Amino acid sequence: MAIVVLVLWLFTAGAGFYLLVTSSLGRARPAAPAAASSPQRVPGRQPAAVSQPAAATAQAAPSRRAARRAARERWDPPSLVAAKQAPILPSTRSLVEFAHPAGGLIGLAFWLGFTLVHNRALGWIAFGLIAATACVGLGWFTANTRAARRADPGRPNGPAPSFAGRLVALHGSAAAVTVALAALTALVLRG
Repeated sequence: MAIVVLVLWLFTAGAGFYLLVTSSLGRARPAAPAAASSPQRVPGRQPAAVSQPAAATAQAAPSRRAARRAARERWDPPSLVAAKQAPILPSTRSLVEFAHPAGGLIGLAFWLGFTLVHNRALGWIAFGLIAATACVGLGWFTANTRAARRADPGRPNGPAPSFAGRLVALHGSAAAVTVALAALTALVLRG
């Protein structure tokens, strides 16, 4: 029975991979919004001054360190300026896009170990990972469905990725059967 779950898990992972490849996930994000808002820098010229009184008073007496940093940074390419202005923590969407496939693959590795040695601990770890991965996947699907209904192109994270409905249904139903069979197998098989 553990081998049946392993094959079903591989099928689910394959359907999920195909779903990711055929989706608009790679095209869903706009290109570096920070780069468009930063001023273009021309070599040999200083950037134009900002016409805000608070910024002018704050820059009235720069320290030597700030002056050296500004001299170095004026030669930075726009991509580096955008990278410096980007948030350090990933967005929730990026985290889910990574966590769902990663959790599925790590759970698959634990289930392979359970299939080979029949250690109950490996089976329950794999079951916990697949249950958590399923919850993350359901959350991802729900967020994408809500974002597609809103269809607001001005969202900060860009438009919602589009997935083929039949593939999502196939992936989700195969995952549901995999979760159920994994729990049943971990309960029935003795270590």
